[in-house]
Amino acid sequence: MKDIFVVSDNIVSPLGATTAENFSRLKAGISAVRRHERPAMADEPFYAALFDPETGTSGPYTKFEQLLLVSISDAIGNGHIDPRDPRTILILSTTKGNISLLETAPAGSATADPWLNRRMALHTSARLIADHFHFANTPVVISNACISGILALLTAMRLIDSGSYDMAVVAGADVISKFVLSGFGSFQAISPGPCRPFDLSRDGINLGEGAGTIVLSSREKYHGGIRFRGGAVGNDANHISGPSRTGQELCQVINKSLAEAGLTAGEIGFISAHGTATLYNDEMEAKAITMAGLQSVPVNSLKAYYGHTLGAAGLIESIVTLQSMRENLVLPSLGFEDNGVSMPLNICSSLLHTSLYSCLKTASGFGGCNAAVVMSQ
Repeated sequence: MKDIFVVSDNIVSPLGATTAENFSRLKAGISAVRRHERPAMADEPFYAALFDPETGTSGPYTKFEQLLLVSISDAIGNGHIDPRDPRTILILSTTKGNISLLETAPAGSATADPWLNRRMALHTSARLIADHFHFANTPVVISNACISGILALLTAMRLIDSGSYDMAVVAGADVISKFVLSGFGSFQAISPGPCRPFDLSRDGINLGEGAGTIVLSSREKYHGGIRFRGGAVGNDANHISGPSRTGQELCQVINKSLAEAGLTAGEIGFISAHGTATLYNDEMEAKAITMAGLQSVPVNSLKAYYGHTLGAAGLIESIVTLQSMRENLVLPSLGFEDNGVSMPLNICSSLLHTSLYSCLKTASGFGGCNAAVVMSQ
């Protein structure tokens, strides 16, 4: 694979509007997860990481699109990227997009309204974003459950490695609505309090809103920073909502990622896990990490800081991993006290200063999808 380096990045979340602001608050142990009382979203109070209610639309753009605009603008500005360059591609990651527009449509009219159907289509949002920045190429949309962000990064890597492009702006976002919240609630997957990934008392997820952008390039002038060295995607074909019971399939994805990166398990210094704080996801990840020979490597989950940001999760959590590598600092897995999985993982419970040369990011999602990516200094 070609050498593919990080040019710039951005996180927009309830913790801040830049990567630096977000990481500063994470180091201070600050979480965006709060108790909310929003009758328009849920009849009962719930815990989530949400923007203030007044954070809304701007001009022709929805809240979802506005988050993408802010995140992309900061990343391409910091990287001095020209979107009009024909060798640059925009890739957007999301799971729900503008699905919340269904909630504002007149009763009984939503599915019959051609305009609404077009406006909710993910390619419509992608075209609006691309046109706003004057991207020269038609944007690519990635929507594959909760691995969407990692899969978008892998797609960028493959397109650059194939020679189709040598620069990729990869951005992802999702917002939480009644539709999304009730959907996860129907699985009884929502925790009644702040989530606790990998902990003995974990009882479900918190949801979150946010956006993240990573700019990747193979151009020689960007060589020398952190690079994406390999990655893989697979499916365990177990159940539409339940992950593999063995973890074997995620383990295969991890092993393929390490092989493509030319690394062994012993060369990984840190794992940013998916860690949703549900009983089955955390158990499956623990088994996969152990089978891959990574059980002694420091592991964390960021879900107790951000909630599960769905299509943005893989990007936001990868950016935090990049910043961890820059500062040689592993963040604690907030909410973790007692091991609640069958394998004795090395869950980070306090700030860990350590030399980080190569790191692994994993993700899993509904439908049995699994993905991983490897980053190195």
